[in-house]
Amino acid sequence: MKSISIIGAGPAGIEAAAILAAHGMSVSIFEKSESPLSNITDKAFLFPNFADANDLAHKLAEKLKSPSITQHLSTEIVSLSRNGKGWTLKDNKGQSYSSDLLLLATGYTPFDAHRKEELGYDIYKGVVTSLDMERMIRDKAILNSIGEKPRRVVFLQCVGSRDEKSGNHYCSKLCCVTAVKQAIELKKQLPDTEAYIFYMDLRMWGQHFEELYRESQQDYGVRFVRGRISEASGTFDGRVQIKAEDTLMGLPLKMTTDLLVLMVGMEASVGTRCLAKEAGICGEYGFAQSIDPHMDDNLSAQEGLFLCGTCKRPMTIADTIADARSAATTILSLA
Repeated sequence: MKSISIIGAGPAGIEAAAILAAHGMSVSIFEKSESPLSNITDKAFLFPNFADANDLAHKLAEKLKSPSITQHLSTEIVSLSRNGKGWTLKDNKGQSYSSDLLLLATGYTPFDAHRKEELGYDIYKGVVTSLDMERMIRDKAILNSIGEKPRRVVFLQCVGSRDEKSGNHYCSKLCCVTAVKQAIELKKQLPDTEAYIFYMDLRMWGQHFEELYRESQQDYGVRFVRGRISEASGTFDGRVQIKAEDTLMGLPLKMTTDLLVLMVGMEASVGTRCLAKEAGICGEYGFAQSIDPHMDDNLSAQEGLFLCGTCKRPMTIADTIADARSAATTILSLA
């Protein structure tokens, strides 16, 4: 019976682990956090159908109960190397683990909004990230900096994506629809609150995404402004003043808002960057590089080392799970 180590207990790692275990493989899954699925459990609802994120997390966590899966939580893998025909992993405590095959599912990390200092994150209390807003929505506690229900909320797209200053020229793929989803959720909880979305261009590429965009305007009164916010500053009453340009009108714009929500993009996680570099499969922007994005997207240039999920590029949760199933099928066909 072949053994496989999977680094990362997110949706990709867990879905692949469950399939491989069901087909007779001995699976060890490693997660640096105390619990799996941290990038799902910090969400409220999922687009495009507003499914409860906790329900999906519970269904995925149930798949870890297979007797063929050994979990190693609070275990950060810091190095990997070939060992004959297999692989040896070492964690941050110096312990080593060996297996025949290895699957990298180390995922992503949200862009650090502190790097966009001009937008005032962690400087002005009314500036929050999309993850902060997700928690507010989940806890039904959407409040401004002085603990009151906001009268106006502004969402800003492409923070840390498609941005030369941050060094990320790529689109993070999820921010447009996430802003629309969050604006709808905001209006459901606080119908009288104004919601604005500032965008460069809207990339509503997925099934039902365009319908969600139309619904946000027609049914919830969400307003869209084509333009970039150049600067945010605090006001004496705890609100946030933004300076922007309406690029459709070609005019400068000033607006005061109770909350400015920065839609942060996706970057390669620290684990992805370090392990991909060590394995010699580091691609653009620190993501892991597959052999070919069309026919061999789960294969790496290293024998016995496979890839799945957002360690390769930004993906939706649905795409991540589908990619994990593809990886498992690839591994089973070659094992």
